[in-house]
Amino acid sequence: MRAELVTIATPTVPLDGIYYEPEGGVRNGAVLLFHGNTMNFYTGAPRFLPPVLTELGFACFAFNRRGRDILSIFNSRDMVGGALQTAAEGIEDNRLAAQWLAAKGHPDPVVIGHSNGGMLAVRHVVDHQQTRAMVLLSAHRGGKTAVEDTSSAGMMAADRVEEFTRQAEQMVAEGRSKELMLMPGWWYAISAESYLDRKHNTPNVVELAPRIKCPTLYVRGDKEPMDRYPAEEFAAASGGPCKVEIVADCDHFYNNVEPAVQTLVAGWLKTTLKL
Repeated sequence: MRAELVTIATPTVPLDGIYYEPEGGVRNGAVLLFHGNTMNFYTGAPRFLPPVLTELGFACFAFNRRGRDILSIFNSRDMVGGALQTAAEGIEDNRLAAQWLAAKGHPDPVVIGHSNGGMLAVRHVVDHQQTRAMVLLSAHRGGKTAVEDTSSAGMMAADRVEEFTRQAEQMVAEGRSKELMLMPGWWYAISAESYLDRKHNTPNVVELAPRIKCPTLYVRGDKEPMDRYPAEEFAAASGGPCKVEIVADCDHFYNNVEPAVQTLVAGWLKTTLKL
């Protein structure tokens, strides 16, 4: 496959990504890949799926949302990254990436999202009803309980949700919304504004499911809790056909089962889209 580095302008920090095309040319349209929370286009599924997708004749576009990584800098020493992200920003980033791909001649790509990228994929497909197919890789539930759900597993605020909520609300009231709070668990640091945004504005995939009309493959590892990664609930509520697959001996990041997930996703797309 051929690869091209891409930069897309946003109202603030540009999006960087990589566009892949099969050596023999694009035969079956394109795939848009959304990375997981505080991840990026060169880790996880956006890295290991393009080789098999280009073999099927797809172009692939994997890119960094402004919420990639936890903290970084871009072209100054100003903080950027996942610690500052909002849901609206992530939704806008996905839309801008889709517009870039459309300008390349691929207006209705397959959408694949992992974890938080899967949750945002559902929101994106609701807004883009011509999407051909969607693959959700351990997409989390989202919704108004997103902070509590993550923290209950020992991540983010752990058992201190109320404390951090009060602290974030006070910081915002004092005009300190961009300042960081150190968290006891992943993702370890978050701005007061981003914390409250995640608590109040995260889309809920099950609530959005009836508005999904395209075919969906929802994958979960057998080591992941079904209440946080609600594949079966989504499938029952979906407005279109949805197949659920549970991958054996599989954690949230698909460590050591990447070939099985490659085969599963490629096979489902080949059958569903009649490639």
